[in-house]
Amino acid sequence: MRIMARYRYFWLLVLLSGWSAHPLLIREAHADAFDAEAQLNRYVSVPLEVDLSGLSEGERRMIPLLTDAARAMESVFWRQTMGDPEALFAMPWTQPVRQLLAIHFGPWDRMENNRPLVPGIAAKPEGARFYPETLTREAFEEASLKRPELKDPFALVRSDPEGALMAVPYHEAFSTFHALAADRLKRASTFTEDAALARYLRLRAEALLTDRYQESDRAWMEMKNNRLDLIIGPIETYEDGLMGIKAAHEALLLIKDPAWARRLERQTGRLAIYQAHLPVPEAYRSETPAAESDLGVYDALVMTGDAAATRPIAINLPNDPQVQLEKGSRRLQLRNVMRAKFERILMPMAKVLLDPGQRCQVTFEALFVNTLFHEVAHGLGIKKTLNAPLGAETVNDALKEDAWMMEEGKADALALWLGDLDETLELFDAHPEASIVSEESRYITEFVSLWRAIRFGPGSAHARANLIRFNYLRENGAFTRDDQGRYRVNLARMRAASQALSGRILVLQGDGDLEGVRELEKRYGTLSDELLADLRRVEEAEIPVDVVFKSMPVP
Repeated sequence: MRIMARYRYFWLLVLLSGWSAHPLLIREAHADAFDAEAQLNRYVSVPLEVDLSGLSEGERRMIPLLTDAARAMESVFWRQTMGDPEALFAMPWTQPVRQLLAIHFGPWDRMENNRPLVPGIAAKPEGARFYPETLTREAFEEASLKRPELKDPFALVRSDPEGALMAVPYHEAFSTFHALAADRLKRASTFTEDAALARYLRLRAEALLTDRYQESDRAWMEMKNNRLDLIIGPIETYEDGLMGIKAAHEALLLIKDPAWARRLERQTGRLAIYQAHLPVPEAYRSETPAAESDLGVYDALVMTGDAAATRPIAINLPNDPQVQLEKGSRRLQLRNVMRAKFERILMPMAKVLLDPGQRCQVTFEALFVNTLFHEVAHGLGIKKTLNAPLGAETVNDALKEDAWMMEEGKADALALWLGDLDETLELFDAHPEASIVSEESRYITEFVSLWRAIRFGPGSAHARANLIRFNYLRENGAFTRDDQGRYRVNLARMRAASQALSGRILVLQGDGDLEGVRELEKRYGTLSDELLADLRRVEEAEIPVDVVFKSMPVP
């Protein structure tokens, strides 16, 4: 039986950022019969297992240093999202509650739109700790007209003694952690024989000390033969719910599969072909994807900070639009992460939700292919808006906090279309993990994946984008539901609806049409009673909402 954690706490707690004291976030926390263990059971812990036998002695010596640097990024992320974790964990929580706080990086449930985990905890500020707690969008926009540095993605926004907003660069706000990480990167660079990797690590170390990341982003794109890879620093902007511009810290230490890298080289040559065939008018596909874009398959050794909070199965970087135009982007498939989520979440969900006749079409191979095309899709479309007003020249600027939701929606919808365009999928016939994948398998596996993303909750850009897609597909007859709550996909209608939604999103992005985006979400972004009931059936089947990963032991 479950043991209920019963306690009642009353306290005033000041949480500290990496820069200054913060107003009260926890005023009075109390929980009578809070079932922390039930909440904890929504997650399954899985070790990140990686074969290190192919690494050289020098590469093995790099791993502890790179792991230290990765952990420094996690310390920064805590301070960006909540404050000093030591203050939080000094409280007399039970062990299950402490585990929940660690999973969510604070006292708010990331799967429930940042609902407080324990009653009495104040609401999470929309802008996390990147801004003053009470700052509004309107006040920020007005102040940034006079102080454009406030929009720097690598700077906190704080109030000066007179109450005016000021920018505090990350390398100053988090100097202790940045200095530690930079030191470890420089030391690690001396153990590799790969000159490109060594150069990247040195440039990334310098970037952490200056907040100038473009050169290290370019150097990362120029690496081709490295076995070890490291993504580190302020990367994604999902944590900034106020403006969607402040980058959160994370790190992923990865091992690349060189055989897959060679097989995937052919795919990058098709980017210009994909762009030319996008289902939109010519103006919305006029940009040229950079020829240096590449694809790779990796296994993760360490995930910290924002990556540990979001636990992605694939990554598309760099985010800098200028570097993307110059150098393209790299799509990283995280194989061991993807397989864990497929086995622990996707397959059990298929048994609950799908018509028995279609369950056999849900395969890891299809998930792999769909995820690859999702990442390819991020490099397609348009980065700079057409005829945009001053200050909204890029899609990100124009769509503000909704930019990443639309980008994820675009990539999800386009992934299936790309698979259709590349219908033979000859790319995958040379490897046992991805043999020829049928259209039926791709579409049905993607339908189940859509449910997985919706469960991330309305605080997630992925969840919001997939809720819109679910309701759009339903409106267009892409699936049916029987009286037992089992779904059956109609391939022809799902294909047509996915292509139509792809085009709609691409045009919204190209126009920088924020009002159009909000109208789209207003119409399609709601949870119906029927959908809620089916999500409850998934919960009642005790299917984890996500996987929590344990990093590999440092060799």
